[in-house]
Amino acid sequence: MINIPTISVNEDFVTVFSEEAFPQHVRGGMVLTERIDAQNLRIRTSQAGYESDWHVAGDPTLILVQSGTLRITLRNGEHKDFSAGHMFIAKDYLPEHIHFDTEKHGHCAKVLGNETLLAVHIKLEQI
Repeated sequence: MINIPTISVNEDFVTVFSEEAFPQHVRGGMVLTERIDAQNLRIRTSQAGYESDWHVAGDPTLILVQSGTLRITLRNGEHKDFSAGHMFIAKDYLPEHIHFDTEKHGHCAKVLGNETLLAVHIKLEQI
């Protein structure tokens, strides 16, 4: 079993950290998950000092950090840092009938240190 840190929402659509578990199986000497379908991928760079506004990810996206460190902060102040070799899934969202509340919803991101962030974003599915 591989557990991937995940940014998701609770029943009130407040962004929370959780983990998503993916069962693994031995195949030809490798330990693999089942196939995970994906829509597309993008390669991202963000300069040192980059900071996002508060937002939700929307469509579930697997982020693979290649270099640099990205801090994800939640509204409650909790944060996690992801550096080269780390991955996480961002899938916090709001249904169309719920308007983004700037005091309640989403997460923000910040590149820490002096190194440019290089990451691969793989869109897993469309909401």
